[in-house]
Amino acid sequence: MHRLNLTIDEALYEQARAVGFIEKKSISAMIRESLREYLSKNTKIKEQTNLILEADDEKEILSILASDEFTSNKEFKNKFNL
Repeated sequence: MHRLNLTIDEALYEQARAVGFIEKKSISAMIRESLREYLSKNTKIKEQTNLILEADDEKEILSILASDEFTSNKEFKNKFNL
């Protein structure tokens, strides 16, 4: 795991603290859960992220980010009947 520092406003912190108390969860657990959900919602971004994480070098990463014509694996398979 990685440790991060984040800044949130007082009202959001108090609300998270109250929910954590009710649900018997730490704020860290709620943030991890929320971030996982957020990252899994957009399939196109998720697939681009996977390509970036698997890329060999910075040039390949920049190429992936610059491409407006990104096609997901699912779209590619459907297009070519695979």
